[in-house]
Amino acid sequence: MASFLPSRPRKNGPRLTVAIVSSTYHETFANGLLDHARRELEIISPGSEIIVYEVPGAFEIPLVVQSVAEAGGVDTLIAFGLLLEGQTAHAKLISESVTNALMQIGLRTGVPIIHEVLVVQNEEQARARCLGEELNRGTEAARVAVRMAQVMGEFTRRVAR
Repeated sequence: MASFLPSRPRKNGPRLTVAIVSSTYHETFANGLLDHARRELEIISPGSEIIVYEVPGAFEIPLVVQSVAEAGGVDTLIAFGLLLEGQTAHAKLISESVTNALMQIGLRTGVPIIHEVLVVQNEEQARARCLGEELNRGTEAARVAVRMAQVMGEFTRRVAR
């Protein structure tokens, strides 16, 4: 586990459109990620448009991410979900499927996909990563999303010359 958050990206550039696809399963934790991401986006990219799509579980996230990415009009996407490891391989199977799908969607569409579908062993880990301030993965996702939108924007401008 990383014990720090990435630094805040510089504030500059055009207003961003950020789509967030969030699972409502383990809703308290998912809402913690979402709230922290929104707060951080307001600080580092004021005036940006944030569009939220809710899905029932982590397994459903890639389908909506793909639909949003293919429709266009977003600078970056964030995927939020939480899987608690249990006695079966279910969480592992879902997490691997979601991870592979999100990577393929990003590579295929060129839209940065920020993967914060977390796999945790217990509720204590979930609280630290979703509700706490020090290691909140919603804050992390917002910072990474803005930085990736900046990088891809710079790349697109260079290629267009």
